[in-house]
Amino acid sequence: MNFSYYIAKRYLFTKSKNNAINIITIIASVGVFAGALALFIVLSGFSGLKEFSLSFSNEFDPDLKILPASGKTFSFTAEEEKKFTEISGIANYSKVIEERVLLNFKNKNLPAIIKGIDRNYLNVNHIDSSLVAGTWLNQSENQVVIGSNISRKLSLGVMDYSGMLKIMVPRPGKGQITDPTQAFNTKNAMVIGVYNINEDLNAKYIFAPFSLAQDLLEIQPNKVSTIEIQLTNAEAESKVKEELKNLFGNENIVLKNRIQLNDKLYKMLNTENLAVYLIFTLVLIIALFNVGGAIVMAILDKQHNIKTLFNLGATGREIKRVFFLQGSLLTFIGGILGLCIGFIIVLLQLKFDLVMITPTLAYPVKIEVENLIVVFFTIMILGVTASYIGATRVGKVLRD
Repeated sequence: MNFSYYIAKRYLFTKSKNNAINIITIIASVGVFAGALALFIVLSGFSGLKEFSLSFSNEFDPDLKILPASGKTFSFTAEEEKKFTEISGIANYSKVIEERVLLNFKNKNLPAIIKGIDRNYLNVNHIDSSLVAGTWLNQSENQVVIGSNISRKLSLGVMDYSGMLKIMVPRPGKGQITDPTQAFNTKNAMVIGVYNINEDLNAKYIFAPFSLAQDLLEIQPNKVSTIEIQLTNAEAESKVKEELKNLFGNENIVLKNRIQLNDKLYKMLNTENLAVYLIFTLVLIIALFNVGGAIVMAILDKQHNIKTLFNLGATGREIKRVFFLQGSLLTFIGGILGLCIGFIIVLLQLKFDLVMITPTLAYPVKIEVENLIVVFFTIMILGVTASYIGATRVGKVLRD
């Protein structure tokens, strides 16, 4: 067995005659253990919050979205659609028409965005799972599905036969309007369902059949606002993007994946996660330098033993390595124990909902291998650094 490792292990697990040294070592061990435990739980909590926050947008946004590079629509002819369906990596796609509209119901007005969707839409986005009332659209009827906020503001419920929802949009064209009644295109529709995703989306979008939106906006049959795509797998994204650019022309379209569609949300969540990690790392630096202090105290306590080892032929480097390994072992054992207990606590939260945000919503957590690796290496780098600084005290003892 390696000489330095053998001595370091003996020093680590053997009690000192000086009780103060034992207390300092215990404090250092608890600091490493608590630091690893706390950092892993916090990072797991943020991973859970990130997944929880993104679950709402993931319910609404596709894997890939094609938007016009300029204007509000782009061409999607039958020939292009045929080539489109031959692209490998695309599992499903849906043609969509989007435009701002004015909603009117019983003298109440509200701006919104109409989203005209085709029959394939639910194969790309399973938004029907967000319905809190009613059913999904029938493409052959003048029906709409509205957000819960729109429903509340207009006092409009599902299948309200007391009046139809009026959807109005300025009529396209040029020149002066002579007849105000001809200024808007108007469609009457029955509210068939109400969805609930989040506050922003609930107050913004209404879903309508593709043909209704097309007629309302007077859009040509070969024009669409966006095409939403479900990929067969994430690895296919780059290849699909390349083929789509070749099909439509790189200057005619803009391609965005789910992250790019929610770039502000992703940046905010990642920034918060990094800020918390750095704050906890600062706390860990303070806590783990107790390891350095414990090593210095151990060196002072073992001055006689150090000189004996030196006189027996051990080099200064070997003796320094003894205390360096002692601190590293303390960090390793404390970090592993902290990670194990932290893993168990997070697992218990996942299984038994120990901490609740509301009576029905448990605090979201997520176990990620990345967090385990980040915590372990953070603890080890800081602990090893502190051990190395503490072990340099050996040189002074040998010189005295």
